[in-house]
Amino acid sequence: MKASLESGLITIKGGRPLRGEVIAQGSKNATLPIMAASLLLYNGKISLRNVPKLLDVHTMSELLISLGAKVDRDDHTMTIEIQDELAWEMPPSLVRKMRASSLVLGPLLARCGKVILPLPGGCAIGSRPMDLHFKGLSKMGAQITLDKGAVIAKANKLVGTRIYLDFPSVGATENLLMAAALADGETLIENAAREPEIDNLVRALRKMGAVIEGEGTGILRIKGKKELNPASITIIPDRIEAATYLLAGVITHGDVAIRGVIPEHLNALLAKLDEAGIEVINNGNVLRVLNPGRPNGITLKTMPYPGFSTDLQPQMMALLSLADGTSIIHETIFEARFLHASELQKMGAQIELQGNTAIVHGQENLIGAEVYATDLRGGAALVLAGLAAEGETTIYNVEHLKRGYENMVEKLTLIGAQIDERAAEVTKEDI
Repeated sequence: MKASLESGLITIKGGRPLRGEVIAQGSKNATLPIMAASLLLYNGKISLRNVPKLLDVHTMSELLISLGAKVDRDDHTMTIEIQDELAWEMPPSLVRKMRASSLVLGPLLARCGKVILPLPGGCAIGSRPMDLHFKGLSKMGAQITLDKGAVIAKANKLVGTRIYLDFPSVGATENLLMAAALADGETLIENAAREPEIDNLVRALRKMGAVIEGEGTGILRIKGKKELNPASITIIPDRIEAATYLLAGVITHGDVAIRGVIPEHLNALLAKLDEAGIEVINNGNVLRVLNPGRPNGITLKTMPYPGFSTDLQPQMMALLSLADGTSIIHETIFEARFLHASELQKMGAQIELQGNTAIVHGQENLIGAEVYATDLRGGAALVLAGLAAEGETTIYNVEHLKRGYENMVEKLTLIGAQIDERAAEVTKEDI
């Protein structure tokens, strides 16, 4: 049986060097947990600046509204107002749209004492269990059960404790950090995630009056408070979006500058590009590639931050499919994050998959083809490949891209891409 996919498609006429400047958007992965943190208020507002216009941000807004919050949006500014009474049961239709819906679990449990959370959805990049979220919250005194596809969490009052994460999970760190902000006593989170988005959340919670130490060290110490305050918060630039456009400049041998970035957030990528023989000019908050040549083959391994981000692995695979030599990619974060490989193969990429390892034999050219975006970052990889390929590439199911890239088609058009988006209704079997 063919499943209908009502979505958009993008067509790209490749082979054109991109030239121009892109301004980095606000970070999706920083915005979503800070929006969830608004639930920690009893009465009051938080104001967010540099909020990207993304499908995931819209979904989180709808989720907060369904719980009783008031959300106002004006361009890239957002105000979230929380009243005394909040609902604690989340609509399955919203939660299943986005994995990051799970971020409301910690703050809502701390605030209301009860949560019903349908198991979240999101990108099809493999199992992302919430065991670490549940273990941490249980140590803080929560009773958590699974019933008919939903998480039911209860706690009369969360209590500070020592929590060691078996893996530095970003989502678990964020959930536990927010829950601990209203818990009784002190919470110590060891082996915490160190991503810049965690630091942004810590700074946001501090502005709301939370007492937190240790961001960036892997050990977070939180002294719980009875209530938090209204605050105004600025979202950091999106390092994954910025890196994607930087790689668009590399893969098309263009001259592309990305403005408004924090270069140290991209140290792992910049190191790998240097290893591949690609020079990136660093001018403070601007990164630029200027007529780069063909990259050399390299070996890379995805790791928790500050290692190489799994969110950039698909885009790098697209680039390395055009490298001079063979590259080895080890994916250690998600076991199903090579779904884009088969689509790149349709364009002529020579990729062998051996479990969690991809062997990429670089080719001189890719050829335009009809391909299917299975997830957000895999879709971005196909866009990069299409920009470099000879002929025309059609990418189906590009709604994924709207979850993480604001106005991608418009931004690429402004720097010289021949790219167009339109509505489509297809089946995966047609591709």
